[in-house]
Amino acid sequence: MTWTVTAERFDSPDATALRRDYYDEVASRYWQRPATAAEIAQGLADDGADLLVPPTGRFVVGRHEGKAAGCAGLVLTEEAAPGSAELTRVYVRPAFRSTGGGGLLLAAIEEEARALGVRLLRLDTRLDLVEARGLYAKHGYGEVRAFHRRNPYAEVWFAKEL
Repeated sequence: MTWTVTAERFDSPDATALRRDYYDEVASRYWQRPATAAEIAQGLADDGADLLVPPTGRFVVGRHEGKAAGCAGLVLTEEAAPGSAELTRVYVRPAFRSTGGGGLLLAAIEEEARALGVRLLRLDTRLDLVEARGLYAKHGYGEVRAFHRRNPYAEVWFAKEL
């Protein structure tokens, strides 16, 4: 089973579908019911994904056996902390979990970050996103004190020195 991870625009067809699936899962878990198509569209309408392109960020798509299976984004946050960036929209479709893709997505986005001179990657997440928290811990991200309050849904924060 082969994974490939490549940089891709956040608005390509595969990236858009992955971002939609990501939002569907996190919203549905939060509301404890399936998110509606209208709720998903509203959530994606002004989600800041336009920052996931140079010079403000990057986006990668992972494919398993050629099928779009996961994604990860990076947003430069120099104004908050010099040499830092925020990891965002890390997602692996359920059918492809436990196949190594999450670690490959993190490695690819970390490589993109290093190439941009980033020395510290930070992220926020929620307590109910157990798989994500496990992935971050497994790959060297440690829990840290809150570094912002922009995301009203954030409950736990992680960081990793590159």
